[in-house]
Amino acid sequence: MIAPLRSLALTCAVAVALTACKKPEQQTPPPPEVGVIDAKPQTLPLQRELVGRLSPYRSADVRARVPGVLLKRVYQEGADVKQGQVLFLIDPAPLRASLNASQAELASAQATYANAKAAANRARSLAPQKYVSKSDLDAAEATERTAAAAVQQAQAALTSAKINLGYAEVTSPISGRAGKQQVTEGALVGQGDVTLLTTVDQLDPLYVNFSMSVDELTQMRAAQAKGQLALSGDGKSTVQVKLADGTLYDQPGTLDFSSTTVDPTTGAVSLRAVLPNPQQILLPGAFVSFQATLGERNNAFLVPLQALQRDTTGGYVLVVGKDGKVARKNVKSEGQQGGNWLVSGGLDAGDKVIVAGVQKVKEGAPATAKPWDPASAAANGQAPAAGGAAPAAAKPDAAAKPADATADKADAAPAAESNKQ
Repeated sequence: MIAPLRSLALTCAVAVALTACKKPEQQTPPPPEVGVIDAKPQTLPLQRELVGRLSPYRSADVRARVPGVLLKRVYQEGADVKQGQVLFLIDPAPLRASLNASQAELASAQATYANAKAAANRARSLAPQKYVSKSDLDAAEATERTAAAAVQQAQAALTSAKINLGYAEVTSPISGRAGKQQVTEGALVGQGDVTLLTTVDQLDPLYVNFSMSVDELTQMRAAQAKGQLALSGDGKSTVQVKLADGTLYDQPGTLDFSSTTVDPTTGAVSLRAVLPNPQQILLPGAFVSFQATLGERNNAFLVPLQALQRDTTGGYVLVVGKDGKVARKNVKSEGQQGGNWLVSGGLDAGDKVIVAGVQKVKEGAPATAKPWDPASAAANGQAPAAGGAAPAAAKPDAAAKPADATADKADAAPAAESNKQ
């Protein structure tokens, strides 16, 4: 009776062991879902990030044009001045004395001319009666002409003396901001040289001087010849200056000059833009970074930042092909624009570019494409990041708490068993 029971127990034990050792059949997981966008070619502005230097629209040196002692500065340094406003006073006494001497010389020349004219008239009236010889008449008329020329010379000298006396008041040649005084009061100026007194700069508008390499310009013109670009001419290209705090300056400028020659020392072409400066926030001499819109780019694509990946070979994106499998496409990016990468080559219209879930797929593996929703991605905490997908948002460690509670229960079980014993 005991043997059959032992045989039955052994059979049951073997059956239980076989059942426990039997492995369940493995199920193939479904393809991962990824968020994609449809690549659409667009006509986008051709933009370049450049650095330039500001310079005054007009800059005039204020110099002493007559010799004399500087008496007074009548403007405030660093203040705005108007065209024709008096800036300095030079001692006018020697110039006024020269003016008086010129007036006296003119009076003397006029008196001499009057006497010569009377003598010539007398000779002309007596010549018909043969009371005056021909030679005497010629001499009288020559003296009259010489005296007339002396009057004109004295008048010119008087005019010059008046002009020099006017230069005793040094005025601003243009409207703008006057600079620092270069010569102090009491100094002798204009003696043998035109002494620099100060400088006046027009600050509204300003010039933005910059340059571009000849290779880049050649590439853009070649692309224009192929129909890939449409460059704007002078007066149509715009620049947008960035301030030091990263904000954009609210006054756009326009390109007004481009050189036709290449600087042999730098291999670059000089360009210039005019930038309004009504509030005079910007100052000449400063370096600024700006975005220049030079035309339009045809058949370009905008790709979200997190869709573009990079490795040692360059930039690439992953796309879901028509067969439902992931494929890699090497692309050529031209920088960022409006929070996206601007891709100028490597994509085709209609490509399904993977934006969300890039880390879940592999090249050649299947994937399920779903339209990418930026709003839901932002709600889930996926922030755009250049060169890679955004990391998933950190979740509360609620899962850790049950695990800890389970561990506590497991630790408590041996203690309860020992108590029972």
